[in-house]
Amino acid sequence: MNVLGTGLSGLVGSRVVELMSPQFSFENLSLETGVDITKKESVDSFFEHSDASWVFHMAAYTDVQGAERDRPQREASMAWKVNVLATEHIADNCRKFGKKLLYVDTDYAFDGKKTEYRETDAPHPLGWYAITKYEGAKRVMALGDKGLIIRISNPYRAHPVGKKDFVHKILERLEHHETVSAPRDQLFTPTFIDDIAYALLALIQADARGTYHVAGTGGLSPFDAALAIADTFKCDRARVMPSTFKEMFNNRAPAPQYAVLNNDKIRALGISMRTFAEGLLEVKKQEKKLQ
Repeated sequence: MNVLGTGLSGLVGSRVVELMSPQFSFENLSLETGVDITKKESVDSFFEHSDASWVFHMAAYTDVQGAERDRPQREASMAWKVNVLATEHIADNCRKFGKKLLYVDTDYAFDGKKTEYRETDAPHPLGWYAITKYEGAKRVMALGDKGLIIRISNPYRAHPVGKKDFVHKILERLEHHETVSAPRDQLFTPTFIDDIAYALLALIQADARGTYHVAGTGGLSPFDAALAIADTFKCDRARVMPSTFKEMFNNRAPAPQYAVLNNDKIRALGISMRTFAEGLLEVKKQEKKLQ
């Protein structure tokens, strides 16, 4: 099966390509292949010559702080151009050519007032990054049974490419004997990227539609996550210091304090999503193989 994709060289997309390539052939929509997804004519031209049945839209403007700084620019901001305008161009072409569209959404869709969120909970984004991602998601929802939205949270993997994930950022500090401060009054659901790829494969095979939380099983605080990283990789856990959500996000873009994504819906399809402890052990195992 042929798939058109954006963001295929990113942290999540590159691993999805690695794990799904035996079943899928990927075409990359990027500046490297001559496509500017924020330009309608550029996207239109590529779609006209593609026989792909699916589009994986994984590209996004994810600089949360940068997006908030640019918020006064509104629709002229890069976050809007990439997260909304590009999604609109892609969705329009999927509608025109009868292609199915997968969109990667974020736990920032919610305001963090609840400790746990299900797919049926109404989004209430706070910051500009979150608002633009939700506006993009609405373009995909408008496709009806041609649209599939997955929400992920804090993705991590072995051998991250493009940029370090939060696990390796913390690990790097600990290995350099630096202190790590993390809130103990915040909850999130770190997601092992390999599980995202396997979930996508199962969702496509099941011809799934709508929204799914493709997130790790069980929520925890960033403080407990940092301790788990220290313990798994045999670093000094005494260097992990507790802080508060208010301290960490003072003068920063709004973020949800509690954003545990309930994944009962995806697990009901027989798809297993690892806990953070299980994911860390797999990261360690995969990285040890190449040492």
